[in-house]
Amino acid sequence: MLSFVYRLVEDYEQEHDLRPNTLYLSRDHLQHLTSSFSQDTNLEDIINYLDMEIIMDEAALHPRVGWMHRVYSRAM
Repeated sequence: MLSFVYRLVEDYEQEHDLRPNTLYLSRDHLQHLTSSFSQDTNLEDIINYLDMEIIMDEAALHPRVGWMHRVYSRAM
């Protein structure tokens, strides 16, 4: 899953000349993504590693990336 996300990022950058900062995932996608990391890696670590916000979208058939203006603070 991690390599798939990297390809999404690369494709987005090539198409838009801008690095995406938002990753849209379903719960199943997130589960697959977290399995790409060690067991002691938490969601905050993954967000920091990817340098992207993660938005849960249960309607997402496939993960996707985008760019969103960051005018908010992440709720913890």
